[in-house]
Amino acid sequence: MTNGENSMGKLPGIRDVWAARSRISGSVVRTPLVRCPELSEEFDAEIYLKLELYQPIGAFKIRGAANKILSLTIDQQRRGVATYSTGNHGLAVSYIAKQLGIPAYVFISNRVPQAKVKALMSMGAILKISGISQDEAGEYCYKLAAAKGLSVIEPFDDPHVIAGQGTIGLELIEDCPGLDTVVVPLSGGGLIAGVALALKATDANIRTIGVSMQEGAVMYHSIRQGKPVVLDEVDTLADSLLGGIGANNQYSFPMVRQYVDDTVLVSESAIADGMAHLFKWHRLVAEGASATCVAALREKKVISPGSRAALIISGRNVDAEAFIDATQPYL
Repeated sequence: MTNGENSMGKLPGIRDVWAARSRISGSVVRTPLVRCPELSEEFDAEIYLKLELYQPIGAFKIRGAANKILSLTIDQQRRGVATYSTGNHGLAVSYIAKQLGIPAYVFISNRVPQAKVKALMSMGAILKISGISQDEAGEYCYKLAAAKGLSVIEPFDDPHVIAGQGTIGLELIEDCPGLDTVVVPLSGGGLIAGVALALKATDANIRTIGVSMQEGAVMYHSIRQGKPVVLDEVDTLADSLLGGIGANNQYSFPMVRQYVDDTVLVSESAIADGMAHLFKWHRLVAEGASATCVAALREKKVISPGSRAALIISGRNVDAEAFIDATQPYL
């Protein structure tokens, strides 16, 4: 299969990313790419921030959710949608469903931070708090969807979702000529799979690096074992990156293995420092998942002098109290 194939039902190709861009143009924002002068100086490189936290729901997830829901038939949309989420994907599905005036059921675990719970409740979706992990929430989601005939909007392992997230890659290529490295928060792999697909289809030499928290990094360990693994969810500042990748993962896992150049882990202290850095220098209130990219630069040195790199700042949906507690020691 080539990058140019239009292959929904199989692994998505670059044509699917371009189709997604057209489909979701009325629902998402083309987010700014800003130069990061202090990190550029620190690493003798050109560092840019892709500010996905400025999407209407405060996170990149709206791209994939919009592409999937808008790809459904009118009849499927009318019957309604269901999803399971660590928070941001649920917000995205709720937002698009509200725009279309269709029913949406969102299943979350009891680990989801209150800021995201309150935001979900305000979106008008039918919220179900079920289980102690994203995987358990997913089990409840599938049961209800089967009973009610709802379409399940997968959080990451879906070709339309991956293609939607890949539109970020198209924007990076257009806005940052000479780009050689992109650093991406890594969870179920939908974001990095789509972005890496778009980048590699344009320039195979652009490196894509995924970043996860030290504990509970399912995709990181799955790559190294050559198959999806199961890990317990843990308390982390990067709560958006929690959850399994599915034992029968069909899309994001093989795409991460095919397109992503490297994956690294960062400590909780480095994530907190990254959150503080984004606030101190850019006045950005970024959630821990976003800050993993800054943490990777400062803790793992994932770029070389002279690089031209972009960090995807993926979302801002963090509890105020948690943000203050995490960042105060580093400000």
